[in-house]
Amino acid sequence: MLPESGELFAPAKLTVELRVTGLRDDGMHLIDAEMVTLDVGDTLSISPADGESSVTYRGLWSGDASTADLVTRALAVLGETRTVEVDKVIPPGAGLGGGSADAAAVLRAGGFDDLDRAAALGADVAFCLVGGRARVRGIGEVVETIAHRLQTFTLLTPPVHCSTPAVYQRWDALGGPTGEAGNDLEPAALSVAPELARWRDQLSEHSGQRPRLAGSGSTWFVEGAFPGDGYVVARTIDGSQVPAN
Repeated sequence: MLPESGELFAPAKLTVELRVTGLRDDGMHLIDAEMVTLDVGDTLSISPADGESSVTYRGLWSGDASTADLVTRALAVLGETRTVEVDKVIPPGAGLGGGSADAAAVLRAGGFDDLDRAAALGADVAFCLVGGRARVRGIGEVVETIAHRLQTFTLLTPPVHCSTPAVYQRWDALGGPTGEAGNDLEPAALSVAPELARWRDQLSEHSGQRPRLAGSGSTWFVEGAFPGDGYVVARTIDGSQVPAN
């Protein structure tokens, strides 16, 4: 049962590698990916609701209807109503699972562990519910935990919103290209938002490495700590370090 009130931590996820392996009959893409949980994330403050559930945002971002809907749908899965205020650290449209992480934090606090139903809310919700380091397949509902590795990443999130459906549609239109840096969606994301290349090159110059794109974008990342203005240095955490409430 979800606590009446309290704070929940919703850690960001990073897709280290992503291959698109097929297409289901319903049009959903199948993936084979490695995902890890980071030590940065959102904080959700929950309290009793006066009637229906409501979700508001403060901090980095004021929120949008689709992400708020993920949280309210997670509450509905639990059969709960709450007032939720989200201190937003994970930017939207960044490939870091912000909305999914928020929904998963609610489900986890409610003791929910059905990965198929979690993935039905959003493809990344199942992994965010499990946390740690995992191989993720299917549409995101198959989560195979693998040994944790302490890793440090430097992230650069440009002020560019990447729509996941638009990136997948462009991937299809391009004939299903293979991403040379381990992410098959990278060519499609660059086609949808060519300005991403400028931020990739900025991180490359800053770190001396070839950046990789996180999921469908827009965040670029490299392994290692390269602090600086506009860069976020984050470390991986294992599933046991993701608090239930």
